[in-house]
Amino acid sequence: MAIFNFEQPSVFDSSGELGDITGFFMIDEEGVLQSVDVSAKFVNGKPARIEAKYVMRTPREWDRFMRFMERYANANGLQFVKK
Repeated sequence: MAIFNFEQPSVFDSSGELGDITGFFMIDEEGVLQSVDVSAKFVNGKPARIEAKYVMRTPREWDRFMRFMERYANANGLQFVKK
């Protein structure tokens, strides 16, 4: 399982323009990885945090997710550090 946490998300700022938020989508040249396991925490009526969970059940799904993450990291100047 991969868990994504977004603090002080700005996604709600444009939700009226883009439509309803129906899930978490990771899009690349291979296609779309998606999850509907998304929750939001509000403080004083404003979004404070969004958590999205993406579950991989097979080695094939894990490999596909890792390809996406490698592309995302390369495109955004990120790196994986094993501890």
